[in-house]
Amino acid sequence: MTTHHSLLTTHHMSANPLSRLRIVVLGYLVRGPLGGLAWHHLQYVLGFARLGHDVYFVEDSDDYPACYDPARHVVDTDPSYGLEFTGQAFTRLGLGERWAYHDAHRTQWLGPCAGAIRQILGEADLLVNVSSVNPLRPWFEEIPVRVLIDTDPVFTQVRHLTDAAARRNALGHTAFMTFGENVPGRRSGVPDDGLPWTATRQPVVLDVWPVTPGLAGGRFTTVMQWDSYPAREYAGRRFATKAESFMPYLDLPGRVGSLLELALGSAEAPRSLLEQKGWLLCDPLEVTRDPWTYQRYIRQSKAEFTVAKHGYVVSHSGWFSERSAAYLASGRPVITQDTGLSALLPTGTGLLTYTNADEAVAAIEAVDRCYGQHCRAARDLAEAYFDARQVLPQLIDAAMKT
Repeated sequence: MTTHHSLLTTHHMSANPLSRLRIVVLGYLVRGPLGGLAWHHLQYVLGFARLGHDVYFVEDSDDYPACYDPARHVVDTDPSYGLEFTGQAFTRLGLGERWAYHDAHRTQWLGPCAGAIRQILGEADLLVNVSSVNPLRPWFEEIPVRVLIDTDPVFTQVRHLTDAAARRNALGHTAFMTFGENVPGRRSGVPDDGLPWTATRQPVVLDVWPVTPGLAGGRFTTVMQWDSYPAREYAGRRFATKAESFMPYLDLPGRVGSLLELALGSAEAPRSLLEQKGWLLCDPLEVTRDPWTYQRYIRQSKAEFTVAKHGYVVSHSGWFSERSAAYLASGRPVITQDTGLSALLPTGTGLLTYTNADEAVAAIEAVDRCYGQHCRAARDLAEAYFDARQVLPQLIDAAMKT
């Protein structure tokens, strides 16, 4: 395994490691009640709580219909499904009383903290807006330190450069952190939106991701959207989604001995073509029905094989997936398209990157040859680079220094 120096590997607390902060995590669970998406936000809340902080999860409906209901297959303003999903998830994690939802369509607060939420917000020290998918209402702007977490590099910056409302919302924050680790220092081709970005990673609460024996005869899997949104263009450059990244790898199943499976979302995905090429497809709504069905799917996988959004790759952003971090934590090797991350994380064992189809074939064959070694290295990587006990104190330190 190659080794690399990383800005994010040293574990250090804030100036006073015993200080207890009131932290509000802004996220996307009620509107996006899916297992993988849920973990992305839950690990911030649970991670801060495990560090001893007074943490609350808050979500805003925004002002347009955005509540996805997988039971009815609709997007509207009714949060009923998402409220139940969120309540069950927080209760199971022992955080059942620590969340609230602002329904702007009906001008009301919902959830167990609804009655006390204005006092909670008024006494908060730190706001962490994960993925910037919540508007900064006036009551959030009263919190002295407000962090924007960019989990979608390139697309976030282009939005800030082309959408005045998005830029105004971003400027309401006091600190700016990105999963695109090459964005700071202008080490990438991500357009400069003028914001002072620093690097961060997905925190993983390792004890809720138990390692189980890998299935040597199992399938390489991933959970993915074919096309999350249209391609973006800026300054004559085009940044597209996974639909474009995937095309050079269509023939991969015929070139390897292992089975490749996609839990594939998006109505526009070319399912017949993929099946003709040998890809196995499964229902993503079954996989992501709740956070624990999602975990089971990862544990039942041999490893992850995934592409990255075209925009992440062509911009050399250094992005790494929160989903892939969960595979690593589960002791499952990850094979992913290189976004510039091979200069940031150790690659070659446990985490393998590729830039073309031949390299992808070689990576799959390498995992097949020494599967146990790759499984052990995967968990080691998660512990060294994604442990919430390291990532979150560093996030707090960086935010408080701005």
